Amino acid sequence: LAINASLFAKMPFDPIKDLAPVTLAASTPNVLVVHPSLSARTVKELIALARARPGEINFASSGHGTPAHLAGELFNSMAGVKLVHVPYKGAAPALADLLGGQVQIMFSTMPPALPHVKDGKLRALAVTSRKRSPATPELPTIDEAALPGFEAITWHGVVAPAGTPAAIIAWLNREIVAILHLPEVVERLSGQGAEALGSTPEEFAAYIKSESAKWAKVVRESGAKAE
Repeated sequence: LAINASLFAKMPFDPIKDLAPVTLAASTPNVLVVHPSLSARTVKELIALARARPGEINFASSGHGTPAHLAGELFNSMAGVKLVHVPYKGAAPALADLLGGQVQIMFSTMPPALPHVKDGKLRALAVTSRKRSPATPELPTIDEAALPGFEAITWHGVVAPAGTPAAIIAWLNREIVAILHLPEVVERLSGQGAEALGSTPEEFAAYIKSESAKWAKVVRESGAKAE
């Protein structure tokens, strides 16, 4: 919703004008993982290594224009480094080559990466959210470890068609937020590495605008294209 308007030359709808935000429902951080052959054990060490070896260290993603790709480009921009993007046709082959040492870094979703971290086949440096994840409380955020303001998460929200009566939006918001706060829903989402949220429509509208502006800048500066 916040990325595609910048990635695609033509969109069938305008995510700002054609949709009415209801609530920001949940968010999921990614985890910055590296192959053990890379000497960096912290985000600061990774940045120092990348600055010393510009264009020599690469990061895998599930394809051009994907969240994992843009997370890496945001990291490049904020850290002032040049990690080289290596796109794959999906997250599974990207992770397989990371495990094999063909690539060195990946901003991966948590469920497939964490078992390999536990087994010592990958090293986790940080999570990409603004606050630590309950799934990995021992891991710092990139924001706190080295790059204040860094955030590259997958978020999920509920929207309605533009022009939906305000009373309907308010009712939907109340009902959905109440469901999101149910203990069993919180637990179910947490088990998938996600955090249940539940914002007001106004807060969600402001968040969409800020996310759209952030990723538009990343796409513009990196030249990222969707495939």
